[in-house]
Amino acid sequence: MYDASAELLGYHDAEVNLPSTERTNMRKRRDANRARLKKGLADAGKPAPIGQHTQGSYAMHTMVQDENTDYDIDDGVYFRKGKLVGPNGGELSALSVRQMVCDALQDDRFNTPPKVLKNCVRVYYNEGFHVDVPSYRRIESTDPWTGKVVYSYDLASSDWKASDALAVTRWFKQRNEHHSPDFDDTDGQFCRVVRLLKAFARSRSSWKSLIATGFMITKLADDSFSASAGRDDIALRETMKAIRWRLEWNTTIAHPTINGETIGHDNDARPGYFKDRLMENLKHLEVLDTSDCTHQAAMAAWDKVFCTDWFSQQSPPEEGSDGSGSKSARSPTRPVEKREGGRYAGSALP
Repeated sequence: MYDASAELLGYHDAEVNLPSTERTNMRKRRDANRARLKKGLADAGKPAPIGQHTQGSYAMHTMVQDENTDYDIDDGVYFRKGKLVGPNGGELSALSVRQMVCDALQDDRFNTPPKVLKNCVRVYYNEGFHVDVPSYRRIESTDPWTGKVVYSYDLASSDWKASDALAVTRWFKQRNEHHSPDFDDTDGQFCRVVRLLKAFARSRSSWKSLIATGFMITKLADDSFSASAGRDDIALRETMKAIRWRLEWNTTIAHPTINGETIGHDNDARPGYFKDRLMENLKHLEVLDTSDCTHQAAMAAWDKVFCTDWFSQQSPPEEGSDGSGSKSARSPTRPVEKREGGRYAGSALP
């Protein structure tokens, strides 16, 4: 297969991975949102949160660039169950807690006011992205064997629903370490391939409402990942192939941390749509297997996959002694990205 690993890594770094400056700006807005929520709850005489924790793609570092800044940050807020009571001492419903959080987040500076949704309160920022604030209650119990206090968590959904908010983040980080042949030296090949798959899924605006979600794609990548040391291009292509065949016989995607639950709804067509898009675009990459594949042909193929012209703008690699792209010049090596206190910082629940 034609070696386009250096170009694919360059595309990932330049066009896919969220720049540190963008993450910093989003983190500042997240922190301002947290301060707004705490103040709004205090001013209204409502229970104070015992913690706020980011989750989802932002926490897993799999968020990808979007030209319309259509970013979604999940930032959960936690309360003690015993504090979530009404004026007469009755337990607050899940809807009441979401409405309480929504009221506390109101701000005249928003063009669109925060809104109560099924699983969260959504805060719309004027720049285009939004922050989702799911609410959780912490339940204390005693382990009958050890006598120690044990915590569990319920999400304020259509009703209270058992949910370990950060379990998916912990799962992803474990799978990234397990899958990635370069985990000790980089942010992980598995993580990069997940980002590239998500970028592919978002590469055409007409696909947006039809294709598998980022969470679905992440779990599919875990089910079908094919590592290739030093060759992200092979890892991505082989993982795309494996996902395509996996979805050929089964489009149901099991939740990674909740036994018996699936990602998506009954008769969900989005995984099948993702399979079809993979199948048609994998055909573009078949030229990479020809013995006379040129740099120009390889770059054109990757452009078609990602619906871009970025690859065709890349100069051919320096010639090696055998007349091909020099392996030593093309092998991608990158340092570990230290973000927000390290790779796994800040994962503890309150």
